[in-house]
Amino acid sequence: MCGRFTQNYTWAQVQAFLKLVGAPLNLQPRYNIAPTTIIDVVRLDPAGQRELVRMRWGLVPGWWSKPLKDVPATFNARAETAAEKPIFRTAFRGRRCLVPASGFYEWTGARGAKVPHLFTAADGSPVLAFAGLWDRWRDKATGEDILSATILVSGATAWMAPYHDRMPVILMPEQFDAWLSGTAGPEMLQPAAETALRKWIVSNRVNMSGQDDDSPSLIEPAA
Repeated sequence: MCGRFTQNYTWAQVQAFLKLVGAPLNLQPRYNIAPTTIIDVVRLDPAGQRELVRMRWGLVPGWWSKPLKDVPATFNARAETAAEKPIFRTAFRGRRCLVPASGFYEWTGARGAKVPHLFTAADGSPVLAFAGLWDRWRDKATGEDILSATILVSGATAWMAPYHDRMPVILMPEQFDAWLSGTAGPEMLQPAAETALRKWIVSNRVNMSGQDDDSPSLIEPAA
């Protein structure tokens, strides 16, 4: 599962890692991203080049006929079933994306005393690339076109299992083209190598909405 993550990189960093086209964007660092908010997403433009666009985190399929508030939780899609599940399968066939991330959170402990852990690249890289899907939906009530995306999650590695039984699918640069073009199938959506990530405990303010909940101090190791 990936229910909270961070995007705290510069344009230069994400552009260099993902080989983006287009004018530099003024990216604001975010340290505690929650579902249904707007995130950075990388997709192919009409010329087949990688562009960064902003989308709602929580995929809304183009055929959805009910109000936006009735969309189920679609911020994650299981790697094992996304190609067949009705809410994701159209996007899986033709609308692949990468979701750049600096890290993601998972929790351990009993309810009411949850301890947050931040997972980042083991080599200190400021950008990871999660496999994702995107879609475009027209809100009939407002006439607005809404772009939205989901992050694909696989089973956890043995190293990750004590923290959660799922984890985001992390793609390597040599996999980007095959994923985005649609030539790669579900077989690409494997757990990251055991050595790909590092983690540390962070402040439990990550859990508390409205209490300085998007501060850079959130990603610092807890005392």
